[in-house]
Amino acid sequence: QVAGQHMVIATGEASKGFHGMIKLNETGKEIFLALQEGLDEEGIAKRLQDNYEVEEAQAKEDTKKFLAQMKDAGFLADE
Repeated sequence: QVAGQHMVIATGEASKGFHGMIKLNETGKEIFLALQEGLDEEGIAKRLQDNYEVEEAQAKEDTKKFLAQMKDAGFLADE
């Protein structure tokens, strides 16, 4: 958290291709924290569904989009 904003900053190998930071909204923060806890895509979507009272389809779509953006930016590696 920087100045009240949730941020992701590239470090290590990721910083070679990305020289900035990404500001996260509350949903993005929740997804990022869930990743750090080891949850998979399905578990993250379920958490969003429970915490934000969204429909299952919307939670899955939001999770998928966020993870794709994080991979494209080099913050997540394919397993």
